[in-house]
Amino acid sequence: MADVTVPLVLQRGTSMTKVSGRRQKNVTFRLDPDRGHIIWESKKHRIIPIENIKELRTASDARYYRELFQISQECENRWLTIIYTLDGRWKIWHVIAPSVDIFQMWDSTLRELYAVRQTLMRGLGNFNLREALWAKQCWKAADEQAEQKLYFEDVEKLCKRLNVNSSRDDLYRHFKQADVQIRDFLDFDDFKRFVKLLKARPEVKRLYKKLCLLGEGRFSFQTFERFMRDHQKSDANVDELKRLFLRYATPSPDNGVPKMVQTPPDVFLGDRPDEAPSTPNRARKEDLGTATLSLEGFTAFLLSTSNSAFTDRDGSIHHDMTRPLSEYYVSSSHNTYLLGHQLVGESTIEGYIRVLLHSCRSVELDIFDGDREPVVYHGKTFTTKVSLRKACEAIAKYAFVVSPYPIIISAEIHCSIPQQDMIASIMLEVFGDSLVSAPVQGRPRIAVLPSPEDLKGRILLKAKNLYVSESEEMQPNVILIDAESSVTSAEATTDGEMFSGSSIAYLHKLPMLILSAEDPFTKRRRFSEASLGVTRPRHVLRRHSPSNPVPGTEKVKVRMSMTLLSLLVYTVGVKCRGINKKEHYAPEHMFSLSENTANKMFKRDGMLDLIKHNRTHLVRVYPKGTRVSSSNFVPQQYWSAGIQLVALNWQTYDLGYVINRAMFQRNGRCGYVLKPLALRSQDKSLFSKQTRHYLDITVISAQQLPLPKDANGREIIDKPALNPYVEVSVHLPDWGLYSSPPASTSALQVSNRTRTVKNNGFNPVWEEKISLPFSVLGDMRELVFVRFAVREDGDDDKEALAVHCVSLACLREGYRHLPLYDAHVSQYLFSTLFVQIKLRDGTN
Repeated sequence: MADVTVPLVLQRGTSMTKVSGRRQKNVTFRLDPDRGHIIWESKKHRIIPIENIKELRTASDARYYRELFQISQECENRWLTIIYTLDGRWKIWHVIAPSVDIFQMWDSTLRELYAVRQTLMRGLGNFNLREALWAKQCWKAADEQAEQKLYFEDVEKLCKRLNVNSSRDDLYRHFKQADVQIRDFLDFDDFKRFVKLLKARPEVKRLYKKLCLLGEGRFSFQTFERFMRDHQKSDANVDELKRLFLRYATPSPDNGVPKMVQTPPDVFLGDRPDEAPSTPNRARKEDLGTATLSLEGFTAFLLSTSNSAFTDRDGSIHHDMTRPLSEYYVSSSHNTYLLGHQLVGESTIEGYIRVLLHSCRSVELDIFDGDREPVVYHGKTFTTKVSLRKACEAIAKYAFVVSPYPIIISAEIHCSIPQQDMIASIMLEVFGDSLVSAPVQGRPRIAVLPSPEDLKGRILLKAKNLYVSESEEMQPNVILIDAESSVTSAEATTDGEMFSGSSIAYLHKLPMLILSAEDPFTKRRRFSEASLGVTRPRHVLRRHSPSNPVPGTEKVKVRMSMTLLSLLVYTVGVKCRGINKKEHYAPEHMFSLSENTANKMFKRDGMLDLIKHNRTHLVRVYPKGTRVSSSNFVPQQYWSAGIQLVALNWQTYDLGYVINRAMFQRNGRCGYVLKPLALRSQDKSLFSKQTRHYLDITVISAQQLPLPKDANGREIIDKPALNPYVEVSVHLPDWGLYSSPPASTSALQVSNRTRTVKNNGFNPVWEEKISLPFSVLGDMRELVFVRFAVREDGDDDKEALAVHCVSLACLREGYRHLPLYDAHVSQYLFSTLFVQIKLRDGTN
């Protein structure tokens, strides 16, 4: 595969010990480099496609499973775990190699193959490599016996499997053209010529000819510049366009370079200009006046990353990351420990690893008393339990692998005081200096939340502070009582030093509260208002005292571990008692709302009060408890209220998950996205501006669509040729909720579809225009999402064959190829959708 050398011993097969929870078994595994498969035989023929691998773990990285299966530590340096998807499910594969040498051979080879596939799974580009891989896979599929030759009957069978809609005569003509040595069979070089003929793009040729007619019969730089300005809406300057043109153009034949020997243009398809190989046939600066973009060069450009459909194509972090936390959307998960059903699912550290490797920045822990240490599981259900320590170790290991910005742990704590102490102890031990903490007493007031930039590499705990008032007024600070001594007025005052993100280092450097060896948490604490020298704030502490307490001796029940309280700094959980002028919340006060509660607030009060609150405070919303199958709501309605942490079930790949993923593909996939200006600004007039638009999509063609799958997620190979159509839908918030009183005035989804193309899943052509009207409030295009779904005719209620979802804010106009994804939102290596995108304004 590509330039990776796969040792013959791995291709022939090596015997290794396959480990599962039930048994250990010696199995022969082999590696097929052309198809990119790990293969072994059990009761069935088993495979792991390399592109389906989500993670490779070895040695100490896989220790969790080695210990779980009670395997000797002696095996650790020969242990390999692979996390992958197959047949619509996540799977885990564990093997022990017979020797360190065999292990290292498998480990290094798999990582090289995996790196190649991962490069291809990041959008489009690398077209030359894609073509080479596709040709090899098809060749291997058609030539199982490795005879190194294909007869016409073999080619016919392969084309049928590929859903190629060509007559037998056309296939035979292509076959004869590719058989340049007239041997009545194709070797691999002949097969590559056949593939090139098979993949001809008549729709691109028509577009190319149309553009050439506007440019004096050839595709000169002037023609290219006009195309980029008029169709692609490019804002690049002239010099940038010249460099781009020369990257794909070839010198004119008049310059002494015959067309028939020109290097195929797909070699110019590196992701950066310096990746294009040096070739005498590549146009140079001095050739600009005579250079021409050939049909092949134009096709190569359309498929390259230079013509990406997305503004965030380079993967860089480009949002201002120095604003307060409350001004960002934060990629968040709900019940992170679950891999399936809410009632009977399995709790595991895999949930944390999976989401963190996909840039999730907020994970959830539901913590209960365990036999020895606290455990994590979904309370009052039949879900399994996982050790809190193991969960924290997984979070610590993977927290900052793909993003440097802070992790917020949202914890529901249902533990006794001693085990609350254990929670704090475990977190302090595992997270170390990454964990934000500060002494409870003498803590200064927070004027504004710090920024993601301030908190790089830090972990924040969010849990409910049971000492904070749940009454009419939220006090900005809590007065906590030392077990052995009274507190001075200086320690208790709520008018302490003010600070903001600029002085954040002070708080981070404060030492942890040191506890005495004697456990103070089983004692009653004495609270003397007289000793404080201040007026008692209302309901700062929930009291359990005699009906006629003696002044100065009132007793307070210990409700939380003092050590645990010291970990609640910028994310202090409180109960929501409404959003109005009577209620005061300190900047660090954060509450969580179920989707039902949030929906009631929208419909009762409208959005503006909540938006105002969310400019300076963090809020989390989570799925309602009746979603026992772990389904998700569609998140953009909550984003439109300025809610930052919209937590979803990441184990369920439904529309809500797909839209959430599209949101956080932006800004370098760092897990933080700056909210629209209307949700950050105090200018209320922004919400009076509602504009109408039309999204005009010309669905032109698709390339190499995947085969349909059965109920178990397996490809249906013997099915007749596909009859595909494309559905395009626009998903947006209900802008009517911003009115007073709230009124539903606009649809939440607008969709339309193309006609069906019969018997062609290989290169169907529609060339059909779809126009979708929609409205935008406050110019919040970031909250409007466009979804493309390729479906099989007659299977309208089933899962789409392939999808792509993107935020309108980063969708570029013009002729673009969209990468297509499967039901697990993993990119198909070879499937694309070719469209023309236009956005036009309508009447207000």
